Amino acid sequence: MKKFEQVKSDLVNSPKIWLVTGVAGFIGSNLLEMLLKLNQTVVGLDNFATGYQKNLDEVKGLVTAQQWAGFRFIEGDIRDFDTCLGASDSVDYILHQAALGSVPRSIADPITTNSANISGHLNMLEAAKQNQVTSFVYAASSSTYGDHPALPKVEESIGNPLSPYAVTKYVNELYADVYARTYGFKCTGLRYFNVFGKRQDPDGAYAAVIPKWTASMIKGETVFINGDGETSRDFSYIDNAVQMNLLAATSSDDAKAEVYNMAVGDRTTLNDLFNSIKSALITNGVSVELEPEYRDFRAGDVRHSQADISKGKSKLGYDPEFPIQEGILAAMPWYLKNVQ
Repeated sequence: MKKFEQVKSDLVNSPKIWLVTGVAGFIGSNLLEMLLKLNQTVVGLDNFATGYQKNLDEVKGLVTAQQWAGFRFIEGDIRDFDTCLGASDSVDYILHQAALGSVPRSIADPITTNSANISGHLNMLEAAKQNQVTSFVYAASSSTYGDHPALPKVEESIGNPLSPYAVTKYVNELYADVYARTYGFKCTGLRYFNVFGKRQDPDGAYAAVIPKWTASMIKGETVFINGDGETSRDFSYIDNAVQMNLLAATSSDDAKAEVYNMAVGDRTTLNDLFNSIKSALITNGVSVELEPEYRDFRAGDVRHSQADISKGKSKLGYDPEFPIQEGILAAMPWYLKNVQ
């Protein structure tokens, strides 16, 4: 089992070809940035449903011209099998991030969520199998734990899903398991717990809480907290997710065909989160006078969430670098530069 620094060194010395789906999105663009900085060849697939050209443009400005020349972009939809088959041809590793996120979005439109997250996932699995891709890592979700009450969340114990989105992400895991058992094609799922950081969109009805609140505070707008503010989450900075994706992709065969929690193993209430963002803004010279406004709990949300990350540590060598406070401080300059 190799540590992250060793994995990065090995990749620089022995470049591979990667496919990143959802490459213009938040997590996808951060994976692209890291891979190009490691001198990898990257094929990116995105239909811009939730991703943005500006994210790709930003990555271009952060790497060398030679590194950028190693990137080939395909505008296409994972719901089209031929697109998936063509994009995954001759690649070594796949990091499958493309999906329609958001619990509220899935409640408002379960049909589209199902199509993208289940049919699209199956298309990518089958394409990867047919193209004999070496390694397949996909974005799973902590929503799979559903109504299971125990904390911290352990990979082997889940409850009943609480939203259409949660159903789709659980089905992703079921398909991955079936492909390992039926075809011997092993892939690895990472159950993301509230990932945040640069290039996470603060706008729109389904924006995640940290960018949405940060943008509101910068603009002096009201911050709304759903419920009493004691709902808690395991928030993880984007660099932790990038680390775990690369560790999973390059892991030994006995660590594949598994699902891992991708988090920091901590729990932060929404009230504490509000104060942490406020403090980070003040540290960066932004005066924040407002207090949050409380409203009803949101449908489909779980009350508390915290991950047990011991499995990822023991089998992948995962070692999260950023606890929430450091992650918020690291992300803040990006938001101050980009929030209008």
